[in-house]
Amino acid sequence: MLPLVLSLFLAGFLFAAVSELWAQGPTRPPAASAPATTPTTPSLPSPLPTPTLDALLGSMSSADLQQAVELLKSNFVNPEALNETELHRALLSGVLARLGRGAMIFPENAPDQSAIASAPYSEVLEGHIGYLRLGALTAPNLQATDANLQTFGAKKIDALVIDLRASPATNDFAVAAEFAKRFTPKGKLLWTLRKPAAKQERAFTADRDPAFQGLMIVLADGETSGPAEAIAGVLRIYNRALIIGAQTAGEAVEYSDLPLNGGKVLRVAVAEASLPEARPLFPGGLKPDLAVEMPVPDKRLVFQQSLEKGMGQFIFEAERPHLNEAALLAGKNPEIDAMEAAQRRVRAGDKGTTRDPVLQRAVDVVTSLVIYQGR
Repeated sequence: MLPLVLSLFLAGFLFAAVSELWAQGPTRPPAASAPATTPTTPSLPSPLPTPTLDALLGSMSSADLQQAVELLKSNFVNPEALNETELHRALLSGVLARLGRGAMIFPENAPDQSAIASAPYSEVLEGHIGYLRLGALTAPNLQATDANLQTFGAKKIDALVIDLRASPATNDFAVAAEFAKRFTPKGKLLWTLRKPAAKQERAFTADRDPAFQGLMIVLADGETSGPAEAIAGVLRIYNRALIIGAQTAGEAVEYSDLPLNGGKVLRVAVAEASLPEARPLFPGGLKPDLAVEMPVPDKRLVFQQSLEKGMGQFIFEAERPHLNEAALLAGKNPEIDAMEAAQRRVRAGDKGTTRDPVLQRAVDVVTSLVIYQGR
């Protein structure tokens, strides 16, 4: 524990001092006067790279770290900045920064991830592509997913787009496994949930036939979190599903909320989900096969409006009007009229219809693969 405490404490002080010294650079002696008859241009040495603070602290031994702290405590101009409370505060701040999403401090009322609701949604795109937004991984949404899959089966859907961008983190990996079983071959290991502190391990396996078999695309982004990341990883392994979007949150863990005496709450990752062949998900998450960026506010607006208007309008451009014989006889040009109308909307501050480029890319990929397989 001592090297970590000392490393975190020394970070602020050593970085400033070393950075200043490095910026000054080594002192060079004055250049000797060259003979007038043989002028030369001296070659300057390449500047040495400035070491990072982590590199500097990592190169220090435990004895050096302890000595540096003692020297700071006995020489620093403000001794109160180095009392035990401040040292512990610096320690906790540094540990939380290093652990990232593995540990967090909340006020008295810690946010309940399981209470975050996200409605499921389904739609048939272009007559043969099933679009399935799972929403929150809850038991009611699982029932809705089963109903949507039955509808897709009746409509002879040959490709499925599973949208996990509206699936927030939960602690319920068992329910998430039920979702995964709808798409994963029977008998396959889904993931393993390990609790190193308690030396416990729980494996989740697909014990039923999948409800869909065919071409599959998964949509994910930074809000795809927790068990949803495990589902995405499993579908990539067993169904060769392409993941389109952005890197997932890297929170495929089970959290425990530990109350502190002062009223705050310490949330700690106590179990980690690991994919088959011990492929980790925490803290790196999953990288997409095709990276497509979409602002989070735009995505949420699309999801909200799609519940009433459908997803099609956020994917496909409306057909532009063309000059035809009737317009020509009437002395009008629909193409120019449409362009001028669009320019007026832009000047009025209307940004037009928000699009979903992630889903658009998925539809393009499915269409391309279908054309290729049909040749």
